[in-house]
Amino acid sequence: MMINRKHLLLIFFFATFLASCQDKEKERELAAREQQILDREKAFALKEADYQSLLKMRDSLLTKIDTTTITIQQWPDEIAGAWSAKSVCRESNCSEYVIGDQRSNTWEFISDSTGLYTRVINNNQIVRVYSARFDSTSIYLQFKSDTSATKNMEISVDLKRENPTLLKGSQTTGIDKACTAQFSMELTRLNR
Repeated sequence: MMINRKHLLLIFFFATFLASCQDKEKERELAAREQQILDREKAFALKEADYQSLLKMRDSLLTKIDTTTITIQQWPDEIAGAWSAKSVCRESNCSEYVIGDQRSNTWEFISDSTGLYTRVINNNQIVRVYSARFDSTSIYLQFKSDTSATKNMEISVDLKRENPTLLKGSQTTGIDKACTAQFSMELTRLNR
């Protein structure tokens, strides 16, 4: 039996078509495997960050501290305590915040043996706790969400005293290092 040229060409094209189909299937499998590896790498990076954080905490607990030289920082009486806070969004490229958004809550300036803090309270629930520091002219607050949070938030607040019952400043909020929002802040002293 003789195979003519037509049949030979048909067999050649059919074999080429089958080979190209198999290549596309292999490419899909490879892409799926690469995605699985990327997901595993992200999960591992989160675990690594948690592990490093735990190591730092362990090291700080094991370090002997001379308690006779420790000075406990405290807020000045003019700042310590509760304040009514109002924030207005002035600039945003985040979908969570729209220019003109207003938020009100209570801020409480507290201190303990570990440092200075500011608690944000809304409906008798603590929303967030800022680590704080201050100098003669300004109050600086920082917040960073932990690695288990669904959104990675970094917030910094800079406040200045306008008078004994008024603090004014700005807040910058970053979400997932993808967008930022700027707020104007005004805090009014609540009655003690």
